[in-house]
Amino acid sequence: MPLSLVATGAAFAADPMPAAPSTQTAHDTFGPLKHIKAGVLDVAYVEQGPAAGPVVILLHGWPYDIHSFESVTPLLAAKGYRVLVPYVRGYGDTRFLSDKTPRNAQPSALASDVIAFMDALHVQKAVLAGFDWGARSADIVSALWPERVKALVSVSGYLISSQEAAKTPLPPSAELQWWYQFYFATERGRAGYEKNRHDFAKLIWQLASPKWAFDDATFDRSAKALDNPDQVAITVNNYRWRLGLAQGETQYDPLEAKLAKFPAITVPTITLEGDANGAPHPPADGYRQRFTGKYEHRLLTGGIGHNPPQEAPAAFAQAVVDADHL
Repeated sequence: MPLSLVATGAAFAADPMPAAPSTQTAHDTFGPLKHIKAGVLDVAYVEQGPAAGPVVILLHGWPYDIHSFESVTPLLAAKGYRVLVPYVRGYGDTRFLSDKTPRNAQPSALASDVIAFMDALHVQKAVLAGFDWGARSADIVSALWPERVKALVSVSGYLISSQEAAKTPLPPSAELQWWYQFYFATERGRAGYEKNRHDFAKLIWQLASPKWAFDDATFDRSAKALDNPDQVAITVNNYRWRLGLAQGETQYDPLEAKLAKFPAITVPTITLEGDANGAPHPPADGYRQRFTGKYEHRLLTGGIGHNPPQEAPAAFAQAVVDADHL
């Protein structure tokens, strides 16, 4: 039964939940990937649902991949949505078209990839939903190109920041949560991630979702996306850029200047948070004012961590449907 619209701050129990269609099992894959040249990338993506349906784009984060949405996608497709799930630059089968393109992962570049992907597929407007890096990209697209976004679902809310804002130190307990960001700032960290990518990612999964009892097969399937030849460069660049230790590309300077002003998000939005999210994340009451359109916040209970689409797929899919109808 579809969940009803709720007031800001309502909690959703993640279990029990409707199962995905019986053709999907815990370790099935999406099936064959599609490819399209979009901007500087050859983007690998999954598409499900009717070709003429309203478009939903689902965006993953680090160190995850498109399989975070494997159970969400058929639920939305069954509702008549055309669901697109792309691999972010540096993940899976997505590749740069040129060896000369900087392996840049500053936030505006990642968000621009979403616009390029939409343009390549002739998608004028879509519902965007994401978590981690994907939520940040969805936030940025919604803030800078609101005419392209019908609605937004963002895990952990408003994730737009800037290099200038990142200069302000956090309390020690908060800085501790960002240990890997400081690790990646060093050559030792880059080499360590290159050498121990699989174990590193598994540790992040465990810390970010401490109550999620994922099995090895589930993790190993997603970890294959980290074998992308640009993964280390993209990951390290992303975190070094945040600390002002890596320069972006000048073509994105105007976008970053706009983002540094923390623009409001005006599109209809539902923000989500898991009650057991072990990754760094802002408090919901700290970003409420950034959303000036129709808005709801939902707390997912039952031990849900940093990856709600995979840990609570029915609740995540319902948020997409409800945001589309705000």
